Amino acid sequence: MKPAAPEEGGGPKSKMDAKTDLKSRLPSRHVTEGPSRAPHRSYYYAMGLTKQQIHQPFVGVASCWNEAAPCNISLMRQAQAVKKGVASAQGTPREFCTISVTDGIAMGHAGMYASLPSREVIADSVELTMRGHAYDALVGLAGCDKSLPGMMMAMVRLNVPSIFIYGGSILPGTFRGKQITVQDMFEAVGRNSVGALSDEDLDEMEQVACPSAGACGAQFTANTMATVSEAIGLALPYSAGAPAPYELRDKFCMLAGEKIMELIAKNIRPRDIVTRKALENAAAVVAASGGSTNAALHLPAIAHECGIEFSLFDVAEIFKKTPYVADLKPGGRYVAKDMFEVGGIPLLMKTLLDHGYLHGDCMTVTGRTIAENLKSVKWNPDQDVVRSAGEPLTKTGGVVGLKGNLAPDGAIVKVAGMANQKFTGPARCFDGEEACFEAVRNKKYKEGEVLVIRYEGPKGGPGMREMLSTTAALYGQGMGDKVALITDGRFSGATRGFCIGHVGPEAAVGGPIGLVKDGDIIAIDAVNGTIDVQVSDEELAKRKAQWKPRESEAASGYLWKYAQQVGPAVDGAVTHPGGAAEKHCYADT
Repeated sequence: MKPAAPEEGGGPKSKMDAKTDLKSRLPSRHVTEGPSRAPHRSYYYAMGLTKQQIHQPFVGVASCWNEAAPCNISLMRQAQAVKKGVASAQGTPREFCTISVTDGIAMGHAGMYASLPSREVIADSVELTMRGHAYDALVGLAGCDKSLPGMMMAMVRLNVPSIFIYGGSILPGTFRGKQITVQDMFEAVGRNSVGALSDEDLDEMEQVACPSAGACGAQFTANTMATVSEAIGLALPYSAGAPAPYELRDKFCMLAGEKIMELIAKNIRPRDIVTRKALENAAAVVAASGGSTNAALHLPAIAHECGIEFSLFDVAEIFKKTPYVADLKPGGRYVAKDMFEVGGIPLLMKTLLDHGYLHGDCMTVTGRTIAENLKSVKWNPDQDVVRSAGEPLTKTGGVVGLKGNLAPDGAIVKVAGMANQKFTGPARCFDGEEACFEAVRNKKYKEGEVLVIRYEGPKGGPGMREMLSTTAALYGQGMGDKVALITDGRFSGATRGFCIGHVGPEAAVGGPIGLVKDGDIIAIDAVNGTIDVQVSDEELAKRKAQWKPRESEAASGYLWKYAQQVGPAVDGAVTHPGGAAEKHCYADT
């Protein structure tokens, strides 16, 4: 490639080599090249960079490190390994952090309003940091639920060469010889409320449930989206499965730093990788692993950044035809560490590919296709964590989409591990989670009821809270299969029982869930994918005419801003027009 004139982007020609010659087409040329950028270069010299480092490609190393929870605590250490890998391949790493709201800490109180909105803040802040400093590529490290999709959204939005790194899962705890996770802690609260677990035992459990750094260990939202990161092609094979405490993580991080320089040289970008087929692959691994229902919110949001239409219904269509093969908690027996040690996410993907459930021709960050990456993966017959897709746990996916007069815009339910997939009962309505949780905690509900929690959607919350405290308490009371719960909010990946979320349109915009009255009969059929309230169209229309919107509690600050911008759950609860409306891609700056 012929270098541009110095003023337009070329540095001193005597110093240029194959690496620095890349500058003529990279965004960082705007802050490092030519006489007019002398002031900018003086800042870099102030931070100890050499002339060579200044004229190399700049790689943003974005981390969601914080001290909020074990999910994120190891990310800064892993970021240092990434930086070593970048530097070894003649790149210049520039580390920065963004926020992460940890659902385990935010759960069950007003802090959960911040959870889903944090996904947008993460994507926006990474975008702004990259734009403001003209970085050429991105290696993003994330640990907790919303930080994974938030980081991937930023990657496809910016469309600079990018590699995603999951910080790794936590190790399981041990309570009196039994393997436990934080899911058991939330359910223990329910057991404690009915006298089935003493205060002393609860105290003992909480001290051993989370024994290391890392994100929640089972196939909850963090591990679900980590599985997605490999299947969608943005993460290196095996990298998402290694638990956070394993020293092997540093090798993956070093390799990612080296590989990002190859992607810059070859100009392989996220939108070359995240295609419609790649999104279908991602949805397939969610279903096959019995993953979190939150994936049905995050995959449409990632697609939106690319300008690809991929709604809840598209996700549900893949769920419907994909077998459930990974016996993972919360519906199964094993945790992420167990799957990694018998072959990892590639083992899961290999059996799906071999039986026709994955598109093998999708490009990945290795520079090879899915099929090429999996070519040397051999089936491990000496394990029962992952079944063959030819002999699955169940023939349909662990997550199912629903639609009916109660959810014209759709809803979602995780059926992995559920024996009964149909439920009919009278509605018991609550405007907000707190009222329902109090009823559950005090056992002021009846077996056979359908508990309805509304005004918890993206706008109505605002923020679409998760209901794990309530669902786990129900399960802990032994009522997980004796009542159903539906909401226009969300559920944690740790939720189990007959729980339907993402009901749309949400109550705050006059959706049918806001028109339901106590005693209305609700029929849920996860086999046929329907959810209906047994009320005539005429009666619903009459109630709609009498309905009045509730005044939001969020009158200022970020939650007010979020409520003004956020769209419906069916499209991923996104807050801007996305790639389809884009006039100029940052990567082409």
